[in-house]
Amino acid sequence: MWYAIVGTDVPDSLEKRKGARPAHIERLQKLLDEGRLMIAGPFPAIDAEDPGPAGFSGSLILAEFPSQADAEAWAKDDPYVAAGVYASVSIKPFRKALP
Repeated sequence: MWYAIVGTDVPDSLEKRKGARPAHIERLQKLLDEGRLMIAGPFPAIDAEDPGPAGFSGSLILAEFPSQADAEAWAKDDPYVAAGVYASVSIKPFRKALP
């Protein structure tokens, strides 16, 4: 099943994000290579493609896992969690309807 993983950043997370980003992207690339990643990306903190020093307010990952427990375990091990980027992470089952 697909799961929506939404991480909400702590205030002033930009430097923490930068430090943990290579390892975070590596894990996402593995999901992509396995055909289990639908989409992933950050939420800019301001209405801009490149928010500059304003940074980001969180992230969205839509990925396939065998169960919610597996999605939760994967999210718990994310480098952004270890680096203290996220204040919270929510995980919900997702069913694609369109397109």
